[in-house]
Amino acid sequence: MKISQKQVGVFKGMATAMLVSLLTVTLGIMTDPFHFHKLEGLEGKLEVLGLSIILPTLFLTASIGRLAKFRFFSPEDIDGSGLTKGSEKAIILQSLLQNTLEQLVIAVGAYTAWCLVMPAAWLSAVPLCSLAFAIGRLSFYTGYQKGAPSRAFGFALTFYPTALLLLLLVFYQIEKFIT
Repeated sequence: MKISQKQVGVFKGMATAMLVSLLTVTLGIMTDPFHFHKLEGLEGKLEVLGLSIILPTLFLTASIGRLAKFRFFSPEDIDGSGLTKGSEKAIILQSLLQNTLEQLVIAVGAYTAWCLVMPAAWLSAVPLCSLAFAIGRLSFYTGYQKGAPSRAFGFALTFYPTALLLLLLVFYQIEKFIT
């Protein structure tokens, strides 16, 4: 099977995002740049969690607001997607919103589990992943209409840090259980 130019572009974006994601999570774990090793108890961990979900939630809020504003000023879309076919712009905004919602659900689950069960010295990974989420969403939003290669980095930079947290969380817990 021959690989298309679009597939090559998507691969490059995904590979770059994976490298950035690995560096982000590794930096958070190995260097503890926010000095969270000093945290004691559940209250501090919950504060890190709360602060870390602000940026991703802002992107969901912005996605909802963008679509609502567009529908308000669009006679063909004002009744919503349940009652109309939707214009091309409304469909794109709905797709951005849906993808952001999906990414946010995964991120909140991963961030919560990480903050609650991982060592305090590793918590810096979560706000760094939150920042990667924001950068990834901005890149995804700006590249979306240009096609898959233009949005691949943004999608992957939103997804991979969260997936890495989940994977490391599972391995850490298995290792902890075995020993």
